[in-house]
Amino acid sequence: MTKEYWENRYLNQQVSWDAKSITTPLRAYIDQLADKETKILVPGLGHGYELLYLHKQGFKNSLGLDFTAVAFEETSKVELDFPRDKVSIGDFFQHEGEYDLILEQTFFCSIPVEQRTDYVKKMHGLLRPNGKLVGLLFDATFELATPPFGGSKDEYLALFEPYFTIEVMDRAFNSIKPRQDRELFIILKKKI
Repeated sequence: MTKEYWENRYLNQQVSWDAKSITTPLRAYIDQLADKETKILVPGLGHGYELLYLHKQGFKNSLGLDFTAVAFEETSKVELDFPRDKVSIGDFFQHEGEYDLILEQTFFCSIPVEQRTDYVKKMHGLLRPNGKLVGLLFDATFELATPPFGGSKDEYLALFEPYFTIEVMDRAFNSIKPRQDRELFIILKKKI
């Protein structure tokens, strides 16, 4: 899963999970956040819909992270106020920083299953004490050798519970139509 791999996927329109906008569950969660100074990371930025939405809602300390600029460059051609200065290009596993909130939207499903424990440990390390990982995980199995990679609630509980307090891990009630009954909404609080 190299930079070149993801650039080719985007250039060849091989990102079937692209919702073309911020999804309903994340928009609803962001809409209830009052502190516009919250330090937020959006890993696996892709087209950057979540980062753009945060920017439009007045969040001042949000950062998008991706391997490649291909997808968000496409969005920024249409959205002229896209916060390009709030994007970092690099490897998530090498990224350094501390965040109050990390938003998960299809990044987890892009990582090979054998790297999921590394993902969980890295998320834990990037969050400040009492920080939260919030977003969506696919609650479905996909018969593909390439992303997206799915899973189940039981798998996710076993993976996250050593590092996070599970505040919410339930079927998303407001998923977009193509993902209805196939997503779990999560709010995971960093264990100290």
